[in-house]
Amino acid sequence: MADLSSFPIASRWPAAHPDRIQLYSTPTPNGVKVSIALEELGLPYEPHFVDIGQNQSWTPEFLSLNPNGKIPAIIDPDGPGGAPLPLFESGAILLYLAEKTGRLLPADPAARIQAIQWVFFQMGGVGPIFGQLGYFHKFAGRELEDKRPLQRYAAESKRLLGVLETRLAGRAWIMGDEYSIADISLLGWVRNLIGFYGAGELVEYDKLEEVPRWLEAGLARPAVQRGLTIPARG
Repeated sequence: MADLSSFPIASRWPAAHPDRIQLYSTPTPNGVKVSIALEELGLPYEPHFVDIGQNQSWTPEFLSLNPNGKIPAIIDPDGPGGAPLPLFESGAILLYLAEKTGRLLPADPAARIQAIQWVFFQMGGVGPIFGQLGYFHKFAGRELEDKRPLQRYAAESKRLLGVLETRLAGRAWIMGDEYSIADISLLGWVRNLIGFYGAGELVEYDKLEEVPRWLEAGLARPAVQRGLTIPARG
């Protein structure tokens, strides 16, 4: 049986199954990347709901696992060499899980690094820009009289969707016929943009063809449907 007692986070979110991957998360676009991947891979894991609305990711226990104070984070009790591995940053976790299992990444070396580049595209562009658009369109930023920030992020979000639209032309998934962590990294963000953020009209989502087709196919996957609700909100 794995011993997680050396990890302070386990004192606040105790592990009922310490032999399983421990997931500390919230079902946000970043959080669901990892829960979807775990569901797709069928890896045993134990989810713990971290209430970011109550600033639980800024508690000493959570910061001991991720000093950046952001979800998601994991502990794999069976990490490299059999030692427990703590890990944060959703893109890094996706890559780790794919490499651990030999799945959700192309086997061909060139295709593999290209898939990773699309994860970086999501991490460096789609996530931050879509998130800012959500802030200025749906949250506190909408109260600002100056609409230039909203317009800037709407225009950039529209541009990023155009990049995806071009990439998906003639392809079922980001990497062609093979569903991968590139798709997983992006699905929750596009879904959130047009759903929870209600920004579809701002980015002219209805003028796209490939992205909606891809999103619908991704959301139809049973593992995606399960992952979108994990961890269950407390």
